[in-house]
Amino acid sequence: MISDDRLQSLALGLLPRTARSGDATSRKVPRDRDPISAESVVTRAAEGLPRNASLSQVSREASVCRACDLWKAATQTVFGEGSTKAVIMLVGEQPGDQEDRIGRPFVGPAGRLLDQALAEAEIDRSKVYVTNVVKHFKWAPAERGKRRIHKKPRYSEIEACRPWLDAELERVKPEVLVCLGASAAQALLGKDFRVSRQRGQLIESPLAPHVIATVHPSSILRARDDQSRDEQLASFIQDLKQVARVVKRSVH
Repeated sequence: MISDDRLQSLALGLLPRTARSGDATSRKVPRDRDPISAESVVTRAAEGLPRNASLSQVSREASVCRACDLWKAATQTVFGEGSTKAVIMLVGEQPGDQEDRIGRPFVGPAGRLLDQALAEAEIDRSKVYVTNVVKHFKWAPAERGKRRIHKKPRYSEIEACRPWLDAELERVKPEVLVCLGASAAQALLGKDFRVSRQRGQLIESPLAPHVIATVHPSSILRARDDQSRDEQLASFIQDLKQVARVVKRSVH
């Protein structure tokens, strides 16, 4: 069995030098996380960011993160984007193929559908902060052709990336946090959380004054036919309208 000291040394070796300096950014660790696992040690070590670091500084640190192996096959880190004064933060699973190539979150097909839904819900996208729980695109090559097929990130990969998301939450301080899809919801609200049971509902959480979970727009794109897609999109828009109502009540 590897000692805690050895795990700490291994964790530090995976991180850029600048990510080890300064005071650790504190955050509450849910009880269901293993406090002595290798993944947890890496996660805690990655928190070595000065408390006064700006979001742009955090983004630069994240761009050279080596806390897991996803960076090896990805084109680049895809950090969050939007106003640091955003009232709403949307969190998805991970960047897709186009996001990986361009370096911005939610610019591919799912992002365009999200834009449409936000507009229908009368939410200004320019005033929303969008990000993902994982900052690198995890993929596998298609059996034929050059397509890159999305792969769901492992729990350890989500945990390794968690400090960057925590840093975004601490700096943006959204009034409403919206989890898009199961990966984001379970990463932030616990492994037992089910979007199918609690979508669109207000959830108590220390992460933000108001937390809501809904589907990821990519799931709508995978609908079996046009009718199903339209129905799923309508439900998604209703969830976002609930977000808009919460914001309206909160700011007035």
